[in-house]
This record gives sequence, structure tokens and C-alpha cells, in this order.
Amino acid sequence: MSDFSKIEEKVLAGKRLNREDGLKLIASSDLLSLGSLADIVRKRKVGDKSYFNSNLNINYTNICIFRCPLCAFSKDLEEGYLFSLEEIEEKVYQGLRLEIKEFHIVGGLHPHLSFEYFKEMLKRIKKIDAEIFIQAFTAVEIDHFSKNSGLSIEEVLKKLKEAGLDSIPGGGAEVFSPRVRQIISPKKISGNRWLEVMKKAHFLGIKSNATMLYGHVETKEEQVDHLLALRDLQDKTKGFLAFVPLAFHPKNTSLSSCRGTDGFDDLRIFAVSRILLDNFDHIKGLWMYLGEKLAEVALCFGVDDIGGTGLEEKIVHAAGALTPTEISKKRLVRIIENAKRIPQEVDSLYRERKL
Repeated sequence: MSDFSKIEEKVLAGKRLNREDGLKLIASSDLLSLGSLADIVRKRKVGDKSYFNSNLNINYTNICIFRCPLCAFSKDLEEGYLFSLEEIEEKVYQGLRLEIKEFHIVGGLHPHLSFEYFKEMLKRIKKIDAEIFIQAFTAVEIDHFSKNSGLSIEEVLKKLKEAGLDSIPGGGAEVFSPRVRQIISPKKISGNRWLEVMKKAHFLGIKSNATMLYGHVETKEEQVDHLLALRDLQDKTKGFLAFVPLAFHPKNTSLSSCRGTDGFDDLRIFAVSRILLDNFDHIKGLWMYLGEKLAEVALCFGVDDIGGTGLEEKIVHAAGALTPTEISKKRLVRIIENAKRIPQEVDSLYRERKL
């Protein structure tokens, strides 16, 4: 019996794969077999529904003290922008006029913003409409708030939740390997610290996504170890909503010599993630990173969520993404239907909304 057949047998029997199995999967060039197995797992998890949401991005500042080599979005204090609370309120009103009630809020690590700015931001948004869903602030930002305010991570999270925070995005995870982080984001919190922040959030009842930024300097072994670290934390907290693989876009970064990814890399990562992350319900393949055509194909390689309308997305486009900066709900439905799936609009907690 071949290695893949043995792994397939374990998956079909509902048995957990180990690191050795993961390394064999990630090294495989048999993309169709990977996709077929991932599709079985997907169907077992969610049936034939595929998900999307309607959201508007608010990147409140691009000023960042870290200026990571991987990032094309961040700027120094003198060159960057910062939205006032009134400007953020206006963006929320713009979204509501478009019938959008979910806002994704992340930004750089501004050296001078007080924690009150962030609490007041959330309170003002919820005051506009209490039914608005707010997914905001990566684990890296939350750690920054803690250091600047002198509050513990738990205190920061509790105050953000009280102010209106509904869930946390998965950004800042990159690849957990210390070797990799020293190259691509040397000033950013460690992988262990990222996991610690998420663990505290989950135990406070705040759900989150998880990401992996792949296709730069990491090895396949480091990819697998990253996935297994997420799986281990999910065993403990059950707080991750979705895993979101993010293909690295090197243009305009200090890592522009990296080749980035191709379609084969992307589909293999999605399939292996779906097979290995047995305790995650959802694998999200963002159309904004993949393009519409590859997003359709990814729905046959373990993906069950293609992301949101993404109005005003700035970060990946600063790094050279060639996809549109936004997409209509009608177009997202078409992508899903082209893959012979059933489209379902949800919020980030996967609560269904009427189309």
C-alpha cells in the first residue's frame, strides 16, 4: 500500500494524521489525489454549502513602528495616514448605505495612539447600529495595545469586548518558525506570543480566525509545524472559526526577490490544510488573494469560504495584488455556483444571512 493510500485510509476512518503524514502530504505532487481527499473532508464538514460575507475594510492607519520586510502597506510616521474617529464613522455610514453591516478593522502599530482611541472607535460604531458586526485587531495589535496601555492582554481583550468587539481576524501569524520570523518580520511578536494572545481571547469567549502567510522563505516542514501548532491550540480552546492560508505577494516589499506562489502551491496548501486541520470547521480561500478563477477551483480542493466583498481593502493590494479591490455579492454567488456549490451569506461567526 502506498504512503498516500495509508493516509487516505486514516482520513476516511476519521483518524488523526501525525506530523509524518503531514510532511508526506505537503511534499506530494499528486495534486488531484490531494484535492479529492480534501473535498471528501470538506463535504463531511459542511456539505455542499460554500460561504461568503458582505464586509467593508477599515485600515485606520498605515503608520507602523515595525516596518516588517514582508509588508508593502506600512509607512513611517511622517509619510503615513491616520483616520480620525469621525472619518471612521463616515466609512461606517458609507457601508450601511450599501447594506453592509460587517466591518473588518486592522491597521499598523501607531506609536502614539492611546487605547482610548480603539475603545471609542468600537463604541461609536455600535452606537450607529448595534447590529453591526465588528471583526477587528490582530493579535499583534492587541499585544501592542497591552504594552502601550500597561494593561494585561486579558484586560485589553475584556475592554475591547465590552466596547463592541465581536471577533478577531487571524493576521500576524505569518509562519510560526523563529527562523522565518527573524527574516520576514523580526520585530513582530513571536509565534508563541501570537498563540498565547489567541488562547486568552478564546477563553474570554472571543472567537478568531487563524492564518498562515506562505510562499516566501519558509520550508514545507515549517508549514506543517505551523498547521499542527494551530491544531493543538484548537484542541484546547475550540476558538478558531476558520483557517485562512494567505499567499505572499512580494511586490513593493523588501522580500521582492521571493518568487511568491503559483496555482499549484495554492491548491496544495488548501488541500493539505483541509486534510490536516481536522478540528477546524472552515477553510477560507480569499478570492482577493487568488483571483476569481482560482477561487472557483479552490472550492474543489477543500475550501468552503471565499471571503467577502472586501470594499476598500488596502494591504494585499499595496503588495501588488492584481485582483479588484472589491467585488459584488452577485459576483461572489456566481463564483460559488460555477463550482456547483450552494452559496450562503454569513457573518464571521458563520451565522447565516438571507441572500
